[in-house]
Amino acid sequence: MSLLRSHRPKDGYTEREARLVWRICALLLDYPHPRTLVMLPDLVAAADQLPSSARDSLHKFLEHAQRAGQLELAAHYVETFDMRRRSSLHLTYYAYGDTRKRGGALLMMKQAYRASGAVLDEHELPDYLPAVLEFAATVDARAGGRILARHRAVIELLRLSLHDSESPYAAVADALCLTLRPLTTTDRAEIRVLASEGPPEEEVGMDPYAIDPSLNAPELLPAPSFPARSGGPL
Repeated sequence: MSLLRSHRPKDGYTEREARLVWRICALLLDYPHPRTLVMLPDLVAAADQLPSSARDSLHKFLEHAQRAGQLELAAHYVETFDMRRRSSLHLTYYAYGDTRKRGGALLMMKQAYRASGAVLDEHELPDYLPAVLEFAATVDARAGGRILARHRAVIELLRLSLHDSESPYAAVADALCLTLRPLTTTDRAEIRVLASEGPPEEEVGMDPYAIDPSLNAPELLPAPSFPARSGGPL
């Protein structure tokens, strides 16, 4: 069964809509560089093309981002995603922390990117959520959708953590989760375990790319190009 559909499912998103949400979320969940902030009006226009549920959530954050300055956004970003273990943007960190087991999970994700012809920047880990979203939106929606589905519980835990801390980024996570499959009983059990135990704390100086030096090709994923307000092919 395809992870994405070309028609609108009941209470769901078409493939084009899901990929557009993923593109916007990839940019908004990355560090707020000045080059991203100048794109905010374009992101508002892109969000206008989405169903009201995702559009309203994204507009909520975009309005905040336009009001706040770059320094304020950057400080909040670091506090939220770099200083809090329960709101990490690295998907495998929740289950493995900085342990040796995480290396295998990262390698599998890297190989999935390579199989689709995409190579991450050598300084970026493949489980970084904005990178996963950009890959799914611009390179391979099916392979990227599988990665997102596999980490559905982790993404939901991130969303809940952002709401608990009353972060403006919670609205971005809300929009993202609208495009993902519904939570299962297994997902909910995993969320409870991850929430109660947190990531493992063993630190081993892991370098996941040392497993396969050939994975270090310094080629970036294609940069997103948002459609005009009037619409058009993704």
